[in-house]
Amino acid sequence: MSMTPPQLPVLFLAHGSPMNIVADNSYSRMLKDYAKTIPSPKAVIIISAHWLTRGSFITGSDQPEQMYDFYGFPSELYTVHYKPKGLPILAEHIHKAIPEIAIDPSRGVDHAGWTLMKHLYSDATIPCLEISLDITKTPQQHFDLGKKLAFLRDEGVLIVGGGNLIHNLYDIDFDDEAKPFPWASAIDSWIKEKLVALDIEALVEAADQMPDYDLALPTIEHYLPLLYTLAMRRSEDKLSMLDESIQNGSISMRSFEFR
Repeated sequence: MSMTPPQLPVLFLAHGSPMNIVADNSYSRMLKDYAKTIPSPKAVIIISAHWLTRGSFITGSDQPEQMYDFYGFPSELYTVHYKPKGLPILAEHIHKAIPEIAIDPSRGVDHAGWTLMKHLYSDATIPCLEISLDITKTPQQHFDLGKKLAFLRDEGVLIVGGGNLIHNLYDIDFDDEAKPFPWASAIDSWIKEKLVALDIEALVEAADQMPDYDLALPTIEHYLPLLYTLAMRRSEDKLSMLDESIQNGSISMRSFEFR
């Protein structure tokens, strides 16, 4: 008799600079330690800030390509190999349950996915899939799609929103030890306040309600994965902050779980 898989948390995990791939810092250590606190999932699905499409898609390959979709970084980053399998049967299951999510059989896993997975599950034995961000959807529509994915938490699937809640590459300090810019700290505090208060409306309508929104998010794609995480929260879940740092002055690494 098969056992019912345990309900898994839903996460938002920042990925920040690709330098976090090889970094030994409080953030990378948090990821390594976190995976030990939850049941082993049958697969991880990353809602990727780095896969922008017209329409919603899920990776469908059994052996997805590892994508080095970043440029101008030290050569050592391009020699890091991390290639977990995909899980086509899960992609098919999701497509049947939510037909608006089409299957892309050739898309690989970008660094919003594998850089997180490398720290969470270093042995690459857990299958990894990604879901894209449909650029034609409004924030509310992204949130609504996230609600449809919530059933996967009961099927042994770990779902991760992969982005950054503040992501300004125009106003940045490339010193890894840089202190947070005052404006970034203020906006990050606003986001934390809204998360703790479960003010979903404010977070979905961030473009209208977040102070200095254009400074925090010159483009919105790194914020949108948050909406999927929020949508999959259940009333009995508790919020736990996993990381509250700000890297390079203007990149929020705030990461959290609902479980």
